[in-house]
Amino acid sequence: MEAAAADEERPLLHLQPYNQDVGSEYAGDGSVDINNQPALKRNTGNWRACYMILAVEFCECVAFFAIASNLVTYLTTVLHESKVAAARDVSAWVGACFLAPLIGAFLADTYLGRYWTMVVSLPVYTIGMLVLTVSASVPTSYYHGDVHHAVVVYLGLYLAALGTGGIKPCTSAFGADQFDSGDPTELEKKGSFFNWYYFLINLGSLLSSTLLVWLQDNGWWGLSFAIPTVLMALGLAVFVGGSRVYRFRKLRASPFTSICQVLVAAVRKWHVQLPDDTSPLYEPASSSSAPESSHNIQHTNQFRFLDKAATVLPPLDKTCTALPMCSWSLCTVTQVEELKILLRMFPVWASFVVFYSVAGQTASTFIEQGMVMDNHVGQFAIPPASLSIVSVFSVLIGVFIYESVLVPLARRYTGKAKGFSQTQRLGIGFALSMLTMVYSAMLEMKRLAVAQASGLADQNVPVPVSILWQVPAYVMHGAAGVFAGIGMIEFFYDEAPYTMKSLCAAFSQLAVASAAYFNALVFSVVAVATTHSDAPGWIPDNLNEGHLDYFFWMMAALSLLNLAQFVHYSMRYREKATS
Repeated sequence: MEAAAADEERPLLHLQPYNQDVGSEYAGDGSVDINNQPALKRNTGNWRACYMILAVEFCECVAFFAIASNLVTYLTTVLHESKVAAARDVSAWVGACFLAPLIGAFLADTYLGRYWTMVVSLPVYTIGMLVLTVSASVPTSYYHGDVHHAVVVYLGLYLAALGTGGIKPCTSAFGADQFDSGDPTELEKKGSFFNWYYFLINLGSLLSSTLLVWLQDNGWWGLSFAIPTVLMALGLAVFVGGSRVYRFRKLRASPFTSICQVLVAAVRKWHVQLPDDTSPLYEPASSSSAPESSHNIQHTNQFRFLDKAATVLPPLDKTCTALPMCSWSLCTVTQVEELKILLRMFPVWASFVVFYSVAGQTASTFIEQGMVMDNHVGQFAIPPASLSIVSVFSVLIGVFIYESVLVPLARRYTGKAKGFSQTQRLGIGFALSMLTMVYSAMLEMKRLAVAQASGLADQNVPVPVSILWQVPAYVMHGAAGVFAGIGMIEFFYDEAPYTMKSLCAAFSQLAVASAAYFNALVFSVVAVATTHSDAPGWIPDNLNEGHLDYFFWMMAALSLLNLAQFVHYSMRYREKATS
């Protein structure tokens, strides 16, 4: 029992800085410059490199939201698609944008590296935006029917989706690569990078959802696509122009191949009896001064079956003189532990599926709730969908408060450089997400009570409850994003194995896509389960005779269960510790 407890406390990753002297002129994590030489601290990396990487992310977000924010309107009014077809096609395109990062991550971690994956993807994205701009600018009379017009539009859309697949998983990881993991001073700055990265995502969303959507609503589709096209071209120029100041991580073995090798080797040795002493498990000796040695991972007792992949069988393996010759029958401890880390991260990934399912309500049920509320403030009428701007402002302001107030206060009490541990930050975000649903359920109960008292329960009309009562829900949603949304990006980078940084960033994007599909499933199940005989269901066309509050309470309960499992898991989870 004592041995098991000691193993639980053992750090997941044993890091030995490449250069023990933190004040060295070279990066201590083995990073190199564009010429494949050891990266000089004074000339490369740090914020001087991140400014250009963040500029690319800002341009990509403006372009993405310029399309996504109003795509359904474009498809129905310009391409004359039906509402059902347009909703389906928008969902398919958004899903493609969040699934494509798996392809980009594979290229980045296996063949091209993060820098060259972005260099290849940025022109593809720019060409896609250019095609959209041309398709929206050329008069429809030049096309031989709507079919030809649609072909050009969808060509541009899916070129943009392919381009974003190489940008979304790489910008956050490549930006974090610019900070020396062997230098505590630079390591502290990395937390700020993720905060500003999320800040710029929301700033790009705000610009697109206001200025560019206004142009689109007034018929200036071509101009609304041309602006982000120009920004993407400028972003490409700025990014390539800064090549000499970036720090690069050397590529190692393909993470996908490594995972398969561990699984195959473990299955091939299913009959092997694991030794009590794990020291004989295979890990080739390397010089402690080599940068590769800083990424060797210590053995842990979890998922012991996989240890069979690193078990040496003398009669079978004694002829092996190099790992590549035996990689499908004998793997290193580090390879095995990399797969274990991915398995440990899965419960956290599942928690984000529920988190983003709640976040998805701001684009669906929150708007539907606002449509049956009094949206007049004086002489002004507030469109229900425009309240999402409150959530964006909540994030923008929240990042400043988090950086300048909460982190210094938390640092004083916890002693942690980042103020909060990763699991603490995520847990706070999940709790705020749950409270968002609780508040929305209580608001809907109040709205239904007013509708009943006013005799409007059988009429599909707004009830005399101000739409401004929704503002706290959007504020809490934005605050949850500051904690959990940013924390997710940082968690999947910090906890990811060295060879799988881009892949794990893509997993975070996959959580968003999975949440969208999960929401679709939940809506379908609720519609079938609650609509029977004369019952209109929880979410009927006339919300005044439905029970949207029940749906919100269900999501709150699901969020509470999600928070409970995360807290239980986080109490057992050990963040990676460096020596």
